[in-house]
Amino acid sequence: MKRILMFGKLNEVVKDIDNALSPHFHIQLCDLRSETVEGMLKVIEPELVIISLVGAQDYDKGIFSLLSMDYRYIPVITIGNELERKAFLKYYESRQFENLIRPVDNKEILTAVCRKLGLHLTEKNGQFVVSEMSLRKNVLIVDDNPVTLREIREMLIGTFDVTAATSGIQAMTAIGKKRPDLVLLDYEMPVCDGKQTLEMIRADEELKDIPVIFLTGISDRTHISAVLKLKPQGYLLKPASRDELIAAIQDKI
Repeated sequence: MKRILMFGKLNEVVKDIDNALSPHFHIQLCDLRSETVEGMLKVIEPELVIISLVGAQDYDKGIFSLLSMDYRYIPVITIGNELERKAFLKYYESRQFENLIRPVDNKEILTAVCRKLGLHLTEKNGQFVVSEMSLRKNVLIVDDNPVTLREIREMLIGTFDVTAATSGIQAMTAIGKKRPDLVLLDYEMPVCDGKQTLEMIRADEELKDIPVIFLTGISDRTHISAVLKLKPQGYLLKPASRDELIAAIQDKI
């Protein structure tokens, strides 16, 4: 089940959202104290954040800053009226944040969540069914820059199932949970760079055949030569366009 972290005051709005989503997702409820938020983000590692804006005038705006700066790769859905939304207006300039106007019905919230997570929503006999788009290939994106990670994710989410990681170690954990069909791997990362991450993947007999395409922001000949010596399935220069990314991926899987 996909992990969703939902912040807000425990009221009827939050209870209704929880009731709508809990049959289909793993929901963790949390209040909106900044120290609690950061701790929960690290522990839960959510794939989506939902914030109820009821009582938004009492909220710590630092929470929104935290999400927009340190967790920019995690999509955020807020639920509130126009007045509540205006208290945080600048954050909606980014595609990371989307607001649903209260009141929202079950179908509206499920549709928005599925869209953000790349899932398929159907309705059968009056019941909603959420499912993976099983025919789609899974791509793991690894990049230590949250902005780049989110931008690439948004380019690919309509065509592939996408998993994101911000480090080589986190990538190996993600691969252990769900084997990707291909890895888009940032070459220049601190601590555990692209070369080391590729070596870890190839050192595992069960993972060594996963295609890896490097992403690099350096275009000089010496650097590209070093990248190619590692014999990845391909490499792309940043920033790559959506068409370039999709074509390169589809060519390898």
